[in-house]
Amino acid sequence: MKLLMLFALLFSASSVFGQDDSGKIYINVGEAKVKKSLIAFVPIHYLGDSGHAGKFKQNGAELYNTILNNLEVSNLFTLIKPDAYLEDTTNLGLTTVDFEKWNKIGTDFLLRTGFRVNDSKLEFEAYLYHTPQNKLVMGKKYISEIKELRQTAHTFSDDLVKALTGKQGIFRTKFVVASDKGGNGWKEIYVMDWDGRNATAVTKHRSISISPAWSPNGKTVSYTSFAYHPKLKSRNPDLFTYDIFDGKRYLLSSRRGLNSGSNFAPDGRWIFLTITNGRDPDIYKITFEGDDLTRITNGPRGTLNVEPNVSPDGKKVAFSSDRAGNPMIFIMDIDGSNVKRLTFAGKYNSSPSWSPDGKKIAFAGRLKGHFDIFVIDVENPASIQRITEATKYNGRPANNEDPSFSPDGRHIVYTSDRTGKNQIYIISSDGTNERRISVDNSNYYKPRWSPYLN
Repeated sequence: MKLLMLFALLFSASSVFGQDDSGKIYINVGEAKVKKSLIAFVPIHYLGDSGHAGKFKQNGAELYNTILNNLEVSNLFTLIKPDAYLEDTTNLGLTTVDFEKWNKIGTDFLLRTGFRVNDSKLEFEAYLYHTPQNKLVMGKKYISEIKELRQTAHTFSDDLVKALTGKQGIFRTKFVVASDKGGNGWKEIYVMDWDGRNATAVTKHRSISISPAWSPNGKTVSYTSFAYHPKLKSRNPDLFTYDIFDGKRYLLSSRRGLNSGSNFAPDGRWIFLTITNGRDPDIYKITFEGDDLTRITNGPRGTLNVEPNVSPDGKKVAFSSDRAGNPMIFIMDIDGSNVKRLTFAGKYNSSPSWSPDGKKIAFAGRLKGHFDIFVIDVENPASIQRITEATKYNGRPANNEDPSFSPDGRHIVYTSDRTGKNQIYIISSDGTNERRISVDNSNYYKPRWSPYLN
């Protein structure tokens, strides 16, 4: 089955049957520090025949827990504990609210939800209230296939964030990542939901596939794989693209030597990558069709120029280079001119990733023998913040590497070896609300957060 099924929303268009359409922004995520709102998310109700409630208890729990996790990860809310409720929520309908009781405990938002199952169909209803104003912010009904239950929960969570902030939520986004989870020492490329669920392999090269990247429209991923060349009777790190929707794979660059570290320009037409081809690693650009190869950097001789990352406006490229001694982060114009050094501290800085607004760059920096994730202000490089710090079970510092911003700029995904395996974590861009995403015995490398996939 093609990966298309991961992206297809199999529910009907949600119908709005009560909503605050004033355009009011209840939570301003543009502020430097977002004040968390108190939200009560009461237990989910089964709306069908009460005699069947037990049969679908597990479905209700999965709906509730998925939404609850999304609310917590958003870093917008503090959940009110059920033992603080003054209103009995067990037998009330979704539209029956005693606002006075909720306001007494300081509630900002009240969320009531319910569901029923008919054959293979899930019907999910949700009502979000702004209790200080005694008003309904959003009321929606979603109809989907029961197998798309988690997708429905993510869609509702996105709608909730949009209703309160005016900004798109991240809960239908995905990660693309290299992993050895297939076994046999191979690394393949996987796509998974942002919360680590529904991991699906998009490569089966039975080799080493690394350094994936998303196209701007989220329909294509690029990656490097050590592909076998029959004529040469050897393997070479070639650059491929894979179309998520039609399942087709294309060989983009197979020049002898390294073809890796790809990154799409915002227009989707150009792909930037590192190529050696018998010389020092330099950054090149190539069209989406594999034509018009153009070299962007040219040494200096004996240096590395790697890991290009194009700015959101398409005017700049951040990259890692050891031209000044230790590998550091540099920025240049899109044509390779006007090269400027951005970082000066640490022994080794790598893996730059632009924030969606182009104001900041996240990177991995090595200090005292281990890597951590740092965020630096492009216009004010002196403003730099370390946002990760962790130790292994033996008490030694862990490595935190390979950062990538979420499309809303409020979160960063990265890998950490603190458990003994390279696992996926996310953290808010201010260094708070860190969460582990993958929980297994596999290793993951270079996770990249998708664009919005609506």
